[in-house]
Amino acid sequence: MLRAKAAINREPPEFSLVVGGPLYNTYLRTHLADRPLGLVHRRLVAYFLITWLPLCLLSAFDVRGADVTVSFLRDIEVQTRLLIALPLFVVAEPFIHRRLTAAVRQFVDRGLIAPTDLRRFAAVVVSSMKLRNSPMLEIAVLLVAFVGGQWLWESRVSLNVATWYNNHTADGWTLTWAGRWYAFVSLPFFRFLALRWLVRLIVVWYRFLWLVSRIPLRLNALHPDRTGGLGFLNTSVFAFAPFLLANTSLLSAMVAQRIWHEGATLPQFKMEILGVVVVLMLLVLLPQTFFAIQLERTWRTGGGEYGILGARYVEGFHRKWLATQPHTRESPIGSADIQSLADLSNAYQVIRDMYLVPITRSTVVRLGVLIILPLLPLVLTMVPLEHIVDQAIDMFI
Repeated sequence: MLRAKAAINREPPEFSLVVGGPLYNTYLRTHLADRPLGLVHRRLVAYFLITWLPLCLLSAFDVRGADVTVSFLRDIEVQTRLLIALPLFVVAEPFIHRRLTAAVRQFVDRGLIAPTDLRRFAAVVVSSMKLRNSPMLEIAVLLVAFVGGQWLWESRVSLNVATWYNNHTADGWTLTWAGRWYAFVSLPFFRFLALRWLVRLIVVWYRFLWLVSRIPLRLNALHPDRTGGLGFLNTSVFAFAPFLLANTSLLSAMVAQRIWHEGATLPQFKMEILGVVVVLMLLVLLPQTFFAIQLERTWRTGGGEYGILGARYVEGFHRKWLATQPHTRESPIGSADIQSLADLSNAYQVIRDMYLVPITRSTVVRLGVLIILPLLPLVLTMVPLEHIVDQAIDMFI
């Protein structure tokens, strides 16, 4: 508590969405991480040994052998979940830490926080870090991952055919030994990491940006990023790239699983795919809208101020170059007045083109492309790869 108060009195402490909390402290105690977030390879190996390897070994000793419809190694969803999505959640830790920490630092480095508001900004950072480190929050995530996630998987997600993880008996479907490890160890680990990221994004990051947006920022309508100086928030959404890729990779695997093993077709999932892509985009773009009121006020004030300045300048320009008698006018050659008029026009154009949220069209397009990348292999379920290659060759012949 004393350290937090001292930090508020001196300067804003460093913000991090990742470095803190019970799981992070467990990493440090078990030497699976060093400060701030090194030794990623150790965490990847640990999760591999806990979640994937036991499934491979237990399923290999399954006496049913070839009687199962879906074997462990042919289970696309499981392989993607444990070998692609889960590692992406782990790799996301240092990736997001570096980018969001640098982005938050820009509030102070760019002078967006007035000196009189630095204590208030520091208090927001400290309270956000306290929430991030909350054991109760992480325990709640753990309970949801074990209880709610288990019900959802059994009722909505698991395959209704004989697989490596279940047996069909007279009493219904029962789990194999590999299935029990998958249901009660591997899946809860995965859900916990996924939900932990979701909670830190929505609860901690959203709250932090909301509180900062309530601080009167020193935005400049003439800033070349056309967002009043908040352009770093526009690009900060790409800090969540590993998290987004993990989710769409899992969606792609779930659709491929249904197509391969249950005879479904890709068009059957078009609404689900569209819905997930839109939700993921909104998930990272929504908190940027918290600054819309301040940006609109800056745009309106800047337009009014430079409108008055422009009126004064063009009136003086008219009197000097157009209203005077021809024999009393100066030679326009070498005069800076015309260039100054052009510069003023360019400055006013910057204000007029200012975005009312720190989100540009190019960011939306790039984010959309990033999200749908893992879904592109699904096209091969409708158009054979050989046909695509033949068409590509024909284009260049």
